[in-house]
Amino acid sequence: MRIAVIEDNEALAQGIAHRLRDRGHAVDLLHDGEDADIFLRHEGADLIVLDCNLPGCDGLEVLSRLRRRGDGTPVILLTARAETSERVAGLDAGADDYLTKPFEMDELEARLRAMARRKNLEFASRDALGPLVFDRTNRQLLKDEQPLAFPRKELATLECLLERRGRIVSKSQLITHVYGTGAEQEDSAIEPHVSRLRKRLEPFGIRIKAARGLGYMLEVDSA
Repeated sequence: MRIAVIEDNEALAQGIAHRLRDRGHAVDLLHDGEDADIFLRHEGADLIVLDCNLPGCDGLEVLSRLRRRGDGTPVILLTARAETSERVAGLDAGADDYLTKPFEMDELEARLRAMARRKNLEFASRDALGPLVFDRTNRQLLKDEQPLAFPRKELATLECLLERRGRIVSKSQLITHVYGTGAEQEDSAIEPHVSRLRKRLEPFGIRIKAARGLGYMLEVDSA
C-alpha cells in the first residue's frame, strides 16, 4: 500500500512511518495542511492517516476538500482531543475512522487493515503476471501458490511497475513509491533494485525494459 501520513508532530509521524515501512508499505510524510492538499490532489494515496490539527489548514479542511473533489480514499483522523463533538465533526466531514492520541501502533495498523477491507481496495486483489501472481494483500509474489523469496524493496518496485504496466515509469516515481515522498535518495538509488528484480523475473518471461533518460517499463510475454 501507499499510505499518506499527514501529521505535524514529526516524531510521531516518523514513528508511524517506520512501523508501516517495516510492514512493507510505501509512506509519504507531510506536515502541513496546504502541502497535504496539493499532494493529495496531484499524487493521491491508497490510505490516509490525517491529524486534525495542522499548520497551513487544519485536517478537517484537508478532508473536506478531498471529499468535495469526489475522492473516496479511506481516511483515519488522529486527534489529541477526545470530545464527542470533534469526532462527530470529523466523521461528518467524511472520515472513515477516528483515533485519539495517544494510541498503540497495533491499533492503528488494525484500523487501517479494516478500512482497506471495507473499501475493497484494488490493491487488495491479485494480479496475474505471466506464470506468477502478485498478491497485493500480503505483498507477495507467488508461483503455484507458493511465495517466492523477494526482498521487500524489490517487491515495492515491482508493485509500482505493475500498477503502470505497459507504460514508462520514471526513476523518481519509483523512488517515491519505494521510499516515500521527500526521501533523500538520488534517482540512481533505484537502479540496483531494478537490476536485481530484472534478473529474478527474466526466467518467468517477465521483462523490465529501460528507456534511456526516461525510466522503466514492465512487459510480460504472451501465453
